[in-house]
Amino acid sequence: MAAFVKAVNAKIRSNPTLSYFCSTHFWGPASNFGIPVAAVMDARKSPEMISGQMTLALCIYSATFMRYALAVTPQNYLLFACHFINEGSQLTQGYRYLQWHHWGGKEKAGAQGAIEGAKEKAAEASDKIQAAVSK
Repeated sequence: MAAFVKAVNAKIRSNPTLSYFCSTHFWGPASNFGIPVAAVMDARKSPEMISGQMTLALCIYSATFMRYALAVTPQNYLLFACHFINEGSQLTQGYRYLQWHHWGGKEKAGAQGAIEGAKEKAAEASDKIQAAVSK
């Protein structure tokens, strides 16, 4: 059995493309792409849910590993791309966090909600008046 595994491994390693797809140089970044995908999907959610500390930690993490991806030999461009996308996503989330918690976004949303509520009540009152007049 050991000879069979050794033969299969030698066959895989003799083909450069197959060797790459069976290496951690490929599977590490491929599995890591869940982080930027989640960050991009979270851009549609309310900024109220964003953790400032986690966003900062992920920004530092991605910047560090973008540098690492280019420092190793051979350079890992897939890892770089993964962390480049994550860095952009986390910076966007960081901006949304600051806008919501520190630059008046929460207050603007509250005022906008009050305006929308008043518009809905005015529309309901208008409908009631029209119904009463048409009787």
